[in-house]
Amino acid sequence: MTPASAASAVSAGRLATLLVSAPTSGPGYLALAHRLRELVGDGRLPVGTRLPSERALAAALGRGRATVTRAYDVLREQAYLESRQGSGSITRLPVSHAGRTDHLLVPRGSTEDSIDLTIATLPAPPGTADAYRAAVEELPAYLLGTGYYPTGLPALREAVADRYTRRGLATSPAQVVVVAGALAGLAVTAQVLTRPGDRVLVESPTYPNPLSTLQARGVRLVATAVDPGHGWDVDAVRQLVRAPRMRAAYLIPDFHNPTGALMPTEVRHELARVLAAAGVTPVVDESMVDLALDDAPLPAPFAAHSPGAFSIGSASKAFWGGLRIGWVRAPADRVDAVAAARLSLDLASPLLEQLTLLEMLRDEGPIRRHHRERVTASRAALLGALARELPDWRSVPGRGGLSLWCRLPAPLSSALSVAAERHGLYLAAGPSFAPEGGLERHVRLPHTLPGPLLEEAVRRLARAWADAPAVARRGAGGTSGRSPVVA
Repeated sequence: MTPASAASAVSAGRLATLLVSAPTSGPGYLALAHRLRELVGDGRLPVGTRLPSERALAAALGRGRATVTRAYDVLREQAYLESRQGSGSITRLPVSHAGRTDHLLVPRGSTEDSIDLTIATLPAPPGTADAYRAAVEELPAYLLGTGYYPTGLPALREAVADRYTRRGLATSPAQVVVVAGALAGLAVTAQVLTRPGDRVLVESPTYPNPLSTLQARGVRLVATAVDPGHGWDVDAVRQLVRAPRMRAAYLIPDFHNPTGALMPTEVRHELARVLAAAGVTPVVDESMVDLALDDAPLPAPFAAHSPGAFSIGSASKAFWGGLRIGWVRAPADRVDAVAAARLSLDLASPLLEQLTLLEMLRDEGPIRRHHRERVTASRAALLGALARELPDWRSVPGRGGLSLWCRLPAPLSSALSVAAERHGLYLAAGPSFAPEGGLERHVRLPHTLPGPLLEEAVRRLARAWADAPAVARRGAGGTSGRSPVVA
């Protein structure tokens, strides 16, 4: 099933409303094509949407039919529109081959031939192009300077600090260092807190890429289990942090990736006390904190219970993966060390992206609502499909996040990922999330694609699950050559 087959048509009246801010300079048909292209690019016109007829849209806009016809022709030439016999004009995105052979990431995308469930991230929300445009308009004011802001644009640092303060953690802008995403923040923090040979406590399962970041630092990883139903085992942590040279603990307490678990306030307080008593510094990944799927209050940030904690945030999950901006909130007496470590990796974050994020932070409400509605609908579709097709699989949906952590009836996760590729489905097997191996009874399923596409993915998953035992008997598990999990 293609995205196009699942999408509905947009009426001429509705599309005319979306086009109300179309630019007026230049030829009318080019201005109209430009605005339509933006609507497709930022998701307000989903890929696969059937546009109204040229005559109907021209009437709704009060323009000549020739203007709409020429605009549609431009979009077809640019591969943003496809004409199908009997179906009219269908929105699409041009196929990009840029980066498709990158050895770290193969952005396959999801089409009728293949569905990629290795990446748990969302398309850009409506308004993203407008935010970039506003940022470009602000850019000239900065062009006479060097463009280097090693700790971040002051206005962005202030905005991030205000967000922490509103969440219950008083923060000064001086405590915020802007970096190029959460992984960059972890790399900087690890450089401040650890030396090669030190130990770092990590969760199991956990997000895979930070494990690579920490291992590149030369530290030894010690895992503590996180269960989606029961959460964090503080007693187990108390025993583990007694190991010599245990310097830091990398934690994801807010909609944990991949389980979706949310650490309760009392557990945050007790875990912070245990780590402090052992002299272990918490490094808290808050990349998922803005992805709540309900309106219930969230616990205060972990650092509210642990003054020495380092908190890492990112725009990539809450806004868009292409917005490569993150930050580190550090204790006041460690900011200079963070800034110095950051300069050993790079000199500054891109100014245009910082201005864009600042623009989006000025009005987060519509973005939050858009992402929540999309993720809620997609998760419902995924859960329904699993109940129909794979009723023996088990998961514990959390209050937020972007994925389900599914327990399989048998330890066949790696074999399943191999079998799935033969059905045009790419999966992140459980062992990818295991710091010390194992987790063959689990698989992560993101719910970020449209519901109908996820339903098709589960149908393919059921067929792959039927094939998995034979794949395992042949010893083919783990030999798929799939790209690393990156999001």
